[in-house]
Amino acid sequence: MAAFDRSPASAQDVVAAPDTTGTAGAGPSAEGADALRAHAAAALDRARRRTATLTDIDDAELTRQHSKLMSPLVWDLAHVGSQEEIWLVRDVGGREPLRPDIDDLYDAFQHPRADRPELPLLGPDEARAYVGQVREKALDALDRVPLQGDRLTKSGFAFGMIAQHEQQHDETMLATHQLRRGDPLLDAPAPPGRRAGPLPEEVVVPAGSFVMGTSVEPWALDNERPAHEVHVDGFALDTVPVTCERYAAFLEAGGYDDPRWWSEAGWAYVSGHGITAPRFWYRDGGRWRRCRFGVDEPVPADEPVLHVSFHEAEAYAAWAGKRLPTEAEWEKAARHDPVSGRSLRYPWGDDDPTADRANLGQRHLRPAPVGAYPDGASPVGAHHLIGDVWEWTSTDFCGYPGFTAFPYREYSEVFFGGDHKVLRGGSFGTDPVAIRGTFRNWDYPIRRQIFTGFRCARDLTRDEVM
Repeated sequence: MAAFDRSPASAQDVVAAPDTTGTAGAGPSAEGADALRAHAAAALDRARRRTATLTDIDDAELTRQHSKLMSPLVWDLAHVGSQEEIWLVRDVGGREPLRPDIDDLYDAFQHPRADRPELPLLGPDEARAYVGQVREKALDALDRVPLQGDRLTKSGFAFGMIAQHEQQHDETMLATHQLRRGDPLLDAPAPPGRRAGPLPEEVVVPAGSFVMGTSVEPWALDNERPAHEVHVDGFALDTVPVTCERYAAFLEAGGYDDPRWWSEAGWAYVSGHGITAPRFWYRDGGRWRRCRFGVDEPVPADEPVLHVSFHEAEAYAAWAGKRLPTEAEWEKAARHDPVSGRSLRYPWGDDDPTADRANLGQRHLRPAPVGAYPDGASPVGAHHLIGDVWEWTSTDFCGYPGFTAFPYREYSEVFFGGDHKVLRGGSFGTDPVAIRGTFRNWDYPIRRQIFTGFRCARDLTRDEVM
């Protein structure tokens, strides 16, 4: 998944790029600058409080590798501090390095996750002390540095970028918690129940052009830029993500035993690894159950299905006589307002996410039942496009026309190509600072431990087009 894992080797290779943020060249007023600083400080604080919650466990749990797919939590803890030091203390703040000796140790490009337990990592207490020292220096930089001119600091971009980076690792750490065995260590209230009335199975998105991406969102990342016009043929999209009940019907119909529904790569993957159901599901007599975050429970019928790979999502869609949406289709359904012709920041409009519109921010440790957030619906009537589950699209991860890497090439550009599929919308584990209608995530099509689901699309029939 996306994360700002900058290699120390590129520390002096910050890429210059055209300023397309759309903010006034003179910079913010004193009052505006104070508001920006407060906004950035709040985003950083929220990320750190969540990191503290996820790492407030005994040292043995913190240093153990719970899966070779993931790092020990203590690595993530010190890594967020290392990236914050490189960007905010050294680059933006202009201060001397605190711990240059650990730059290589916490370079994600140098050390695959499976190898990280063998590294001479900082111990839990040392890691906590280090990230605390870094944060003190970073906040000093936030107080001193003008938030104008340089694109890295304009509108507080670098501070927003680091808040997003830490929240992305917080979501990764949440996924690591889910992989551990034993009694629950985390607790959260259940999400709200269904509040919407009866919903149609599909919404129709008319053919036409819309503006995809952004050139004006101050904290948008390089792969979200620039804004550009895209034509999309008319299509139908599921109103809500595919539920566990619907996915279970695919299992009961023998979907995992029938190569007709699978791509060649997908069939090789599931048959070669003995995969017969979504991750964490198991059969108990005549019922499906799951074990997540140390809690064993029946699979809830009305929640979006979770922990399926791109291959599984694609196979279900084929079995259902549909397909996965393209990334452009997903964004048009989420952002385009047919009445005004505008592309919105979020499905519901331009206001930031709230608890009555989307399941975000680890308030709940599971998706909400479909229909729980009618206030978060898009102009075309699609629900749950932000939060709950990341949604697979059929699109390979590539740059938009006119893409320019910023602030360094290793964030997005090195991942472009056919190896990664685009995911959209965020999950219950995603913080609001790290999601918007233009945000692009990506991962390998075999990934299942992340909080992924999907919805289906289809081409319109001739009668529907007419």
